[in-house]
Order: sequence, then C-alpha cells, then structure tokens
Amino acid sequence: MDCPACGSPVTLEVGPDRPLSTSLSDAILAAEEDEQIEVTRDCWDCCWHETRALRVASIDTTAGDESAVERAALIDKITDEFAAIESVDTLEETLAAIREQRATDSATTDTDDAAE
Repeated sequence: MDCPACGSPVTLEVGPDRPLSTSLSDAILAAEEDEQIEVTRDCWDCCWHETRALRVASIDTTAGDESAVERAALIDKITDEFAAIESVDTLEETLAAIREQRATDSATTDTDDAAE
C-alpha cells in the first residue's frame, strides 16, 4: 500500500497487544466477539499517520468435518516447527524420515489390502 500523501510505501501494524508481525486477517480471525482491533498505517517518509478501529460485532461459524479441522491444526503446528529449524541438514533428514515412514505405511496398507 502506498501513502496517500506522498506515494511512498506505508507500514501496517495491528494492535493492541499483538506482535508487530500479526497480519490483519490473522488478527480478525483470532478476535473474540465485541473485541476491538486497531489498525495503524504510517509513512516514514512524510510522517502521514492513520489509525482505524474495527470492532467484531458477531462471529458466525458452521460445523465442519472434525477430522479435517484436527488435521489442518496439526499441519499448522508441523509447519511452525519446520519454520523454526534453521539447519538445512536437519530439514533434509526430517524430510527423508517422513518419506521413509510414508513408504512403510503405504507398504503395510498395500499388504493388508491384498490379504482381504
């Protein structure tokens, strides 16, 4: 997004009480009903500033496939763990172990299917 005053890039911060890296969509999805979210935009070239406040009026959810929701949560946790690993060697070893496990699981499943 560009500054409406000078056209330079602006920073976007979501608050209060959220890490600087929090995206607006993550803040909205994590918000509770009636919670207020402040969004601040700043241009560091011309000092233009804007703050907006959003309030979550209501939250509507629908029931989903429980196993799909659980699987998605686990994938998020695994992805976060992988992102925290800085060693390329460790990541390569982990990938090899996962592929080996999947191959073993696949071979076991194929053998079980053939026996039926």
